[in-house]
Amino acid sequence: MTTTTSTTALTAVNPTQQPRTPAPRRTPGSIAFTMLNALVFVLLAFVCAYPFYYLIINSVSANDLAALGEVRWFPQGFHLSNYEQVFQLNGLPMAAIVTVARTVIGTAATVLASAFLGFMFTQERMWARQFWYRFTIITMYFSAGLIPVFIVMKNLGLTNNFWVYVLPFIVQPFFIILVKTYVESMPASLQEAAEVDGANIVQIFFRIYLPNMTPILATVAIFSGVAQWNSFQDTLIYITDQSLYTLQYLLYMFINQANSLAQAMANSGGNVGAIVDAATSQTPTSIRMTISVIVVLPIIFIYPLFQRFFVKGIMLGAVKG
Repeated sequence: MTTTTSTTALTAVNPTQQPRTPAPRRTPGSIAFTMLNALVFVLLAFVCAYPFYYLIINSVSANDLAALGEVRWFPQGFHLSNYEQVFQLNGLPMAAIVTVARTVIGTAATVLASAFLGFMFTQERMWARQFWYRFTIITMYFSAGLIPVFIVMKNLGLTNNFWVYVLPFIVQPFFIILVKTYVESMPASLQEAAEVDGANIVQIFFRIYLPNMTPILATVAIFSGVAQWNSFQDTLIYITDQSLYTLQYLLYMFINQANSLAQAMANSGGNVGAIVDAATSQTPTSIRMTISVIVVLPIIFIYPLFQRFFVKGIMLGAVKG
């Protein structure tokens, strides 16, 4: 009776106060599951990160030890001469410029095209909207093949042309689907209010929708940027002009020619002590490791900057409603 009266009085004094729910007791089974879950994720993170760590420590370790596979956990015989010599390889600075240019221009063009087409395919008054949307999406499943595509590129004058890196990849159906779904999740009242104020469709896109697409556009930018940076097959197929080679294609060439490159660097190194030679003279392994690090590091540093947008954008752009 006394307990009931005290509870009633407390409720009368502060009717908004809710009785506290006791925290659930953690059973030994839940604790074991949490620890196992954490262990699994730590192991997965290690499996993903170790290959990059392995490349880095071998690129700065003594080349003779790296060639024998004795560098596994920590650098041994630390030196940076591998990077000094690799940066002197013919064509590397120009390839870096071409790769950065295609990544920046190609990504910007793909993001803008995906944003505009994804937005336009949500407009019911667009002429033959369903036809053009299906016509675009069907290209995800059917391709003419390598030889017909090469003939088309050649007839368009895109072989040995920088724009072969950009133009064929501007319209990407998968990115358009992501943006279209994201736009459909935005309130239609945004467009209605802008139309009442007299805005046309272009103004609505650039002033209303585009500034509110940051998460999904960051997702598209990551996908497109990584694909542009890592691509080398288009150089292999369409380019013979060495001034248009990309970093990835040079990596492909240098890895295939690692033995001859190592011999050429050793011959041009001059007469130095045997100990220094063994530790710093280039080997096929050191060339592969060093060039791989140079090509991979920019993406490793850039990705974390966009990760929060990427997670939000891929979730909102992939689920309708």
